[in-house]
Amino acid sequence: MSAPAPLPRLPVVLREGRWWLVGSFGSMPASDPAFTAVLDDFALAMAAADRAVDGLLTQPSTSSVPDAGGQR
Repeated sequence: MSAPAPLPRLPVVLREGRWWLVGSFGSMPASDPAFTAVLDDFALAMAAADRAVDGLLTQPSTSSVPDAGGQR
C-alpha cells in the first residue's frame, strides 16, 4: 500500500505496510507486534463495516411499514 490509510478518529496511519503513531510532535513507527496486530484487526473490521454499509445504501429502498395482511 503506497498511500497512507488513516483510521478515523485514531492517531495512527498505515503507510507502506507499517503502522505509524501520529501526533502534534510528528510521527513514529509502531513497533509492538501485539499492538500492530490489534490495529490490523481493527482496520479489517472497519473495512468490512464500510462494505456492509455501502451494501445497505445501494439496496433498493423498501417500505418499513409491515403489510397489515388481514390484521385489524
